[in-house]
Amino acid sequence: MVVVITLLRWLVLAFNRTDLFVDETQYWLWGQNFELGYYSKPPMIAWIIGTVTGLVGSDTPVWVRMPGAALHGITALILGALANRLHGPRTALWVVAAYLTLPAVGFGSIMFTTDTVMAPFFAAALLFHRRLLDNGRIGDALLTGLMAGLACLSKYAGVYFLIGVAIAALWRRDMRLSWRNAAAMLGAAIVTLAPNLVWVVLNGSVTFSHTADNIGWVRKSSMFEGLNLIGALEFVAAQFAVVGPLLFAVLIATLARRRDGLVAFTLPVLVIVIVQAIMNEALANWAASAYLAGTIVAVAALETRPKLRQAAIGTNAALCIALGLITVLPIPGLDGQPLLRRFMGREAFSLQVIDEARREGALAVIAENRSILADLFYTGRDTGLHFYSVPPTGRSMNHYQMQYALPADTAGPVLWVTSGTVPPCAGEGRTLDTDGGAYARRIIKAYRTDAACVVTR
Repeated sequence: MVVVITLLRWLVLAFNRTDLFVDETQYWLWGQNFELGYYSKPPMIAWIIGTVTGLVGSDTPVWVRMPGAALHGITALILGALANRLHGPRTALWVVAAYLTLPAVGFGSIMFTTDTVMAPFFAAALLFHRRLLDNGRIGDALLTGLMAGLACLSKYAGVYFLIGVAIAALWRRDMRLSWRNAAAMLGAAIVTLAPNLVWVVLNGSVTFSHTADNIGWVRKSSMFEGLNLIGALEFVAAQFAVVGPLLFAVLIATLARRRDGLVAFTLPVLVIVIVQAIMNEALANWAASAYLAGTIVAVAALETRPKLRQAAIGTNAALCIALGLITVLPIPGLDGQPLLRRFMGREAFSLQVIDEARREGALAVIAENRSILADLFYTGRDTGLHFYSVPPTGRSMNHYQMQYALPADTAGPVLWVTSGTVPPCAGEGRTLDTDGGAYARRIIKAYRTDAACVVTR
């Protein structure tokens, strides 16, 4: 089942008509130079993309995204092994099917995300933790810590695993580790993550600053300023799409009445992210790690409700099929624009900018918009043009400002692409075509000007 679904997802990927999203092109760029850390994320996704594209000798979207379906397939097998240990082979098979058909997994098999990269390591940490509880071997403690550390190297949300271990130990005596095994597990996790933490510190703690920006309320004068109850409700509502409507309803009902070991890796994550949504905002995928253990919890709860179980998984399978179809067919929404327009038109816009730069005789293209820069670096990788960010006036707010800010000594003509106001020295700009994609209804202009005009703006 895992092999067949993975192959089908790769087949759909070969016909996918969407462009790489801004995050995917940024991860691709990171993968051109292996580092121990990057501006906003730990390095694992960049290492994977760089390794895969380097081995096959191609940077096309198919190869950038191809690891996603495979990683989710591996995750499904690991969760199946854990479910088999806890509930037997029949439940394990249903857990594999349920995980592979989660809408979030369907999305993560098409668009490559850090949640996808974190998933197999987080799942492996859950499995080794269960083995550790069963046999008390220090080897399993070290493996648990290693997997937890690799999960954190994929996405810092991997720390939820360690939080879950602590909460499980508080809830249940049989979930408590010996001091020796707890120390071994935590030590292995720290050693695994340490190189990245050192990189972050040596680079001005930019990743921590970015995380604080995302959290939002830590930057406010009062943590209770601007509470967002509507945002919390929107986040919870979005989880019905992330997990699937029936399966998420079953999971919530189960979490409300059970306190078994796996609940400790699900409920606290949801509570933390809902609180974050109230304090500021939370994206729909921020609780993704909760649904690794959560899938097993929900499927086990449906053991005596086979028809509901089949309906839940069948509904999710239909959603995954529909998601795959709209990446292949440009199905319009109610406004006439493609449903996935956020993922379309990026390459076409970059090619338009590149043609304009060549026509104007500019050797460099300057922009302040992260989305525009991300795709320019990817689409323009073989053009010989240089791409720069408008220099920041304060601290760097993205990877491009940190690594690719226009040098102060740059001279000569450049093409400045912006939707903002420009100084008189920029001259008259040409309005670029933004119809039918990610930049629809936005006015973006290209200005041929001297580099000094951008530097001294």
